[in-house]
Amino acid sequence: MTDQAPLVPAATDGMTRRKPRVLALANQKGGVGKTTTAINLGTALAAIGETVLVVDLDPQGNASTGLGIDRRSRRVSTYDVLMGEIELRDAVLETAVPRLHIVPSTMDLSGLELDLATERDRAFRLRNAIARLNEENSFRDENNFAYSYVLIDCPPSLNLITVNAMAAANAILVPLQCEFFALEGLSQLLKTVDQVRTTLNPGLSIHGIVLTMFDARNNLSSQVVDDVRQFMGDKVYETIIPRNVRVSEAPSYGKPVLLYDLKCVGSQAYLRLASEIIQRERTLRSAAAV
Repeated sequence: MTDQAPLVPAATDGMTRRKPRVLALANQKGGVGKTTTAINLGTALAAIGETVLVVDLDPQGNASTGLGIDRRSRRVSTYDVLMGEIELRDAVLETAVPRLHIVPSTMDLSGLELDLATERDRAFRLRNAIARLNEENSFRDENNFAYSYVLIDCPPSLNLITVNAMAAANAILVPLQCEFFALEGLSQLLKTVDQVRTTLNPGLSIHGIVLTMFDARNNLSSQVVDDVRQFMGDKVYETIIPRNVRVSEAPSYGKPVLLYDLKCVGSQAYLRLASEIIQRERTLRSAAAV
C-alpha cells in the first residue's frame, strides 16, 4: 500500500454507542494461527457489517504486513501508544478492507518490558489507551462508524505485552493448532488467564477456542478436535479452520485471504467463524441482561 496518514476524528452526531468488544487473540505457542486469525477474522467481521480495529502487539508486525501496511508507513506504532507518547487514535491506519483499520507494530515493541520495568501502570497501558479512545465519542471512521470490535494480535509468549492485552480485553480468543501438543499449551494459557483475572482484570473470560490448520486426511487432527472438545466443551467454536494453501499464500501479497480468494475453503471458514462469534456475542448480551 502507499504511504498512509493516521485517521482523524469526525464530527460527533451525539448518538450513544456501545463500547467495542475487545478480544485478545492469545496463545504462547508460535505457529498456531494467531495472526492469520486476527487478519482474516477482522476482515470477515468487516465484510458482514462490523467495524473493526486490529491492534498489532507482536514485534514481528506480521498482522500489519498481512494487511498491506508497508514498514515505511509505520511512522507511529503500538510501541508509541504503550509508551504513552501518542494516543491510540493517532496511530490508526486504514487498510484495503472497508471498515477494517489497524494500529501497526514495529520491532521497538521487543524492548517494551525493559522500557516500562519501573512504571506502576505498566500492565494497564493498553487498557487505558482503549478507554481514552472509547471516551472520545467523536471518533469515527471514514463512514462515520464507531468500532464494534477491537482484535488484539498477541506475540507468541506470556510476557508484559500479552499481559497488557489480557488486562485490556473483555475476553480471550484462543487459536489452537490441531497437533499433538495442543492441549499441553492450552493448559498453561488457561492458568495465565486465571492469574490475570485474579490480579488485573476480574471480568476476563475465554470467549472461545478456534481449531486451526485442520487436515481431514490426518487422523491425529480429528483426535485433537475430539480431545479439545471433550476438555473445553462448548467453549470450542463449531467452526474449524482447515489447512488451505490460499490462506498461506495471501500474506505474501499483503492481503487477507478473503481479498485474495473469497471462494476458497479458508475464506468461507473465516466467514462462518465471524458469524458464530457475533451469535455468541448476542447470547452473552442476552444472558447479561437477564
